[in-house]
Amino acid sequence: MTTPIRVLGFAGSLRKDSFNRAALRTAAELLPESMSLEVFDLRPIPLYDGDVEAAGLPEPVREFRSRITAADALLIVTPEYNYSMPGVLKNAIDWASRPPDQPMNGKPVAIMGASQGGFGAARAQYHLRQTCVFVNMLPVNKPEVFISAAHQKFDAQGRLTDESALRGIRALLEALAAWTRRLARA
Repeated sequence: MTTPIRVLGFAGSLRKDSFNRAALRTAAELLPESMSLEVFDLRPIPLYDGDVEAAGLPEPVREFRSRITAADALLIVTPEYNYSMPGVLKNAIDWASRPPDQPMNGKPVAIMGASQGGFGAARAQYHLRQTCVFVNMLPVNKPEVFISAAHQKFDAQGRLTDESALRGIRALLEALAAWTRRLARA
């Protein structure tokens, strides 16, 4: 019997009906049998402020860090804003990366994204990968999931209807499971 892999997922979009939140919901439906997914909403996390940090981490930040610590792996779904990841996502990572005991250190992570443009949030994902280097998250390299023209690939209820994207998400989750197990043995 394989120990289940606990994944914490979060989307870099705050909009309730965003394509990236819909992609995260889709991932929850496509999980391998040996995996569970808990979704964290980044909305309550305040803007990073060193003065606030000096007075003590806000409760939403403590909760986020605690959930990261408890997870075996992360799944980050990001839109692309101005050729990069959204500020809300970078802000959450900034808060979580503060010492002591940075909970993302050595954590396996899968990244995917959706956009209405032709690149499927590729530039945002590459900037996120650069951030992963500094905080020492260990991203799955392949497959990469770029859901381009997202407005044509999700139906009115937010269900992903594109078979290629569905296969990509399923393959990414399987790769995350394999990567997480491999790192646990190392």
